[in-house]
Amino acid sequence: MSFDPWETLRKSTRARIGLGRAGDGLPTAELLKFQLAHARARDAVHGKVDFDQLAADLAPLPVLKVKSRAPDRAIYLRRPDLGRRLHPESAAMLADVPPQPWDIVFVVADGLSAGAVQTHAAPMIRACLERLPGWRVAPIVLAEQSRVALGDEVGDLLGAQLCLLLVGERPGLSVPDSLGVYMTYRPKLGRRDSERNCLSNIHTDGMSYTIAADKAVWLAREAVRLRLTGVDLKENAPTEAVLARDIKTINQ
Repeated sequence: MSFDPWETLRKSTRARIGLGRAGDGLPTAELLKFQLAHARARDAVHGKVDFDQLAADLAPLPVLKVKSRAPDRAIYLRRPDLGRRLHPESAAMLADVPPQPWDIVFVVADGLSAGAVQTHAAPMIRACLERLPGWRVAPIVLAEQSRVALGDEVGDLLGAQLCLLLVGERPGLSVPDSLGVYMTYRPKLGRRDSERNCLSNIHTDGMSYTIAADKAVWLAREAVRLRLTGVDLKENAPTEAVLARDIKTINQ
């Protein structure tokens, strides 16, 4: 057996390194793996979240279902702006919800990976709620054909102090089901991306629910204390302690 100097590095990363070659191209096996990864990424982007199943996964938590102004997936992908605003009927429905002093609203947006949302959104929300005793939590909003900024309108209409939006991230060729979390204090139309905090790479081989929820709740508490989110709120959660507890849980 010949020595492969890339083997150790391959065990440390999901990146495609040291693939070898066959003539002027890739070996057939590596080419097929690449094509499979590309197909999975395309499926993630064009896939559809089963929001009825997601609502069932979240039961008995109350949910509200809304839609953006993008009428279908094809237009959603071509017109990001339409995914950032609520359909007028959905906006009217949220405006009719009896006002309450909600501390936080969770919004689930399909984004660019249906699989990420279908798999990770419900357990991530439950992990966060376990860490937020006493918080007044609005009904969870399930938003079809939506992007990050749609959470601003949702949070504003419901009068929530904080919006935590979970969204399927743009898939890569190594991870097609990564979930992102965006947090905005005092959400309202016109908020800039610099006014949000983001946690990304939440998936089976990435950031665990335990670590992600600990970081998200730490940010939420700091956001309320400081009355801001974004570039002025630095994520400084105690990662070492969180990681140690996560590893202990995995080994049990």
